[in-house]
Amino acid sequence: MRTKEPAIALFRGINVGGHNLLPMKELVIMLEELGCEAVKTYIQSGNVVFQREISDVKEFAERICATINKAKGFAPKALLLSRQELEEAISNNPFDSGNGKNLHFYFLEDNPTQPNLEKLESLKRESEAFELKGRIFYLFAPEGIGRSKLAANVEKCMGVPVTARNWNTISKLKAMIDPL
Repeated sequence: MRTKEPAIALFRGINVGGHNLLPMKELVIMLEELGCEAVKTYIQSGNVVFQREISDVKEFAERICATINKAKGFAPKALLLSRQELEEAISNNPFDSGNGKNLHFYFLEDNPTQPNLEKLESLKRESEAFELKGRIFYLFAPEGIGRSKLAANVEKCMGVPVTARNWNTISKLKAMIDPL
């Protein structure tokens, strides 16, 4: 990323079920102390947009998690995306985005080397559809993902850490990063 390039941080495992509590105001302060500017959050599950020069994305994500661990006693996973990566994920979406809660983007930490798509195919409901494109696994689940066996097994079948967001969240992040 270039100087003060807009970025998105997607956190996994914070503020879920009363565990790993991290108020967004505290997260904003932590990111500002790490040199991030124009920090904005969306909902309590850890969606952040900011500007900062980042030379090594994975190293900076690890620094963020280490900072949280030092302050709060737990280290969530953080996945950083550039504006371009978010825009590509949106433009490569193969599904209708009409109902934002039915469409999910699973962001993969790395490219999967041996994704088990056959297993996912065997687990999917008749109404569900999915597609893997690079480091994004798209899932259309009109009956929701709460009881979806496919959704519950995405990470295991990809073989790499993932974090998911629905279309409504993706749209909001896009709107938040556009002015930066």
